[in-house]
Order: sequence, then C-alpha cells, then structure tokens
Amino acid sequence: MIGLGTLGNMVFILIGSTFGFLLGGRLKQRYQDTIMKALGLAVMFIGISGTLEGLLTIEDNTIKSTNMMLMIISLAIGGLIGEVIDVEERLDKVGQWLKIKLKVNQDTNEGFVEGFVNSSLLFCVGAMAIIGSLRDGLNGDPSMLLAKGFIDGVVAIFFASTLGIGVFFSVIPVGLYQGIITIASGFIEPLLSERLILNISFVGGILIFAIGINMIFGKKIKTGNLLPAILVPIVYEIILKFI
Repeated sequence: MIGLGTLGNMVFILIGSTFGFLLGGRLKQRYQDTIMKALGLAVMFIGISGTLEGLLTIEDNTIKSTNMMLMIISLAIGGLIGEVIDVEERLDKVGQWLKIKLKVNQDTNEGFVEGFVNSSLLFCVGAMAIIGSLRDGLNGDPSMLLAKGFIDGVVAIFFASTLGIGVFFSVIPVGLYQGIITIASGFIEPLLSERLILNISFVGGILIFAIGINMIFGKKIKTGNLLPAILVPIVYEIILKFI
C-alpha cells in the first residue's frame, strides 16, 4: 500500500510524543534541562555527521573538502529568501494558532511552539525522508520510512518530555512533506540524482546542527529562515545540466 511508510512514521511520532509528554510531567525541571542539553548535543552530532558526508571525500587515502562554495551560497541565498518570507515567523504563527485552538495551558506548555517547530524541522530534513518517500511512492516499499519513524518516535519521547505536547503536532508537516513526495514520486524521481540528494542532505545537516545549538544555548539562530537553503542545491543541479 502506497503511503503506508508515511502513516507508520506518523504513528511512531504520535506514540513517542504521547509517552514523552506523560513522562515529562513526572520529571523535575533540572532533569528536563539536562535531557534538553543532552539531546542538543546528540542533534548537533547528527547534523555534523550528515554535513561531513557532503563536504568531505577520500581520494588516494587523502581526505579532501568539496562543495564548500555550494554550502556558503546555499546558506547565504537560503537565509536571504527565508528572511524575506520570514519562514520562522510563519512556523511560529502556526504553532501559536495550534496552541490557541487547543487551549494549551501556558504555564505547563511554555515550549509548545519551540517543540512544534524544532521537531518538525528535525523530522523533515534529511535523506531518509526524501529517499524513503520516493521508495514508498515508486515501489510501495515503506521499510525506510518505518525505520525512520522508529528513530523519530524515540527522539519524540525525549523532545516531548522536555518541550511538551507541541512535538505531537509535528506529524502534520511530516505527513504533508513526505506525503507530497510520495504522491509526486513518479515525477520527482527522474529529476533526483544521487548527487542532488547528497547535496540536499548535507545542507539539511547544517540546519540540524543549528537546531542543536538552539536547544543548548536558546534561540540563537533562526533555523526556520534557513530552510530555503535546502532548495538551492536543486537550482545548482539545474544550472549544471545547461553548462
């Protein structure tokens, strides 16, 4: 059944975030703070590993750097576009709208918007979301998205235990993002080369690293406004085809 992978991914997130939310109510604030910083470190290293895959290559037993200019241009142009559109503010407004509609208690769910935005970005950015959705749409193979869903579910436990129920609603952008790729897979797949997926993923890894920084030090980087950066490698790939 096509779409089963995304549905399974969403179910894992729902289960994990529900369990984490219930667990969080039993944790003292100092435990929540320590878990948050520990998660921030983990997220930073996940971002670093994904980024290095696209930035470093091994040739003749020598490590060489690559894609440096693509990284700089992607972040600069993506950040500019993000600021013009103000993606971060729009994501925050969606989170605030959900919070008002659900009548979330301000005192017990201070991190609702942060949890919604951070977990949405983390669960959507990455190669597994793209490749898994393509496999699901083209071959009806949900295995990669289900594996991703299990990982997301575990992360959701700890996110929800510290940031609250906002993580629960990250299933909405995850479902839309992966669902659109799955449905449009027949049109998208011929356009996605292995190099393009790698480039999108390593730029996404930088955004994941930025999420980790915000989790540890507070909101220092407008990660949402950097989100358009992952589209720049697509334009770069199109330009290369005509050169």
